[in-house]
Amino acid sequence: MDSASLRQMQRRDRGFTLIEIMVVITILGILAALIVPRVVGRTDDARIAAAKQDVASIMQALKLYRLDNGRYPTTEQGLRALIERPATEPVPSNWKQGGYLERTSLPKDPWGKEYQYLNPGLRGEIDVFSFGRDGQSGGEGPDADIGSWML
Repeated sequence: MDSASLRQMQRRDRGFTLIEIMVVITILGILAALIVPRVVGRTDDARIAAAKQDVASIMQALKLYRLDNGRYPTTEQGLRALIERPATEPVPSNWKQGGYLERTSLPKDPWGKEYQYLNPGLRGEIDVFSFGRDGQSGGEGPDADIGSWML
């Protein structure tokens, strides 16, 4: 083996230099700075979309309830009337056995809180809504109310 090939083997065995490692770390840092803000904002967008889908499903179930019983549940009966036959007046005369939602419990909004229901509604005949991320009325962006009036 000559001395030139020996030097090439030694050079290959040394590994990465500090400069090479610093360049890789810098590139990863730049990529993270560009990508992370885009991904983080998507979480709120996904939760808002999920809340809108839930509200639409609940509204569909409420319309079926009204078709069967001639009226929407009262605010006091609430959304629970979609999964359990109400015992308070006005008791529905033609309540569908098994309920109006495909689940045995009421869905919670993507932030883990109960959906709100008003009959009569403030923005429509009835209102179904989530208070959004902050759990309080009003707000902007992910803190804004998400309701049936948006559908």
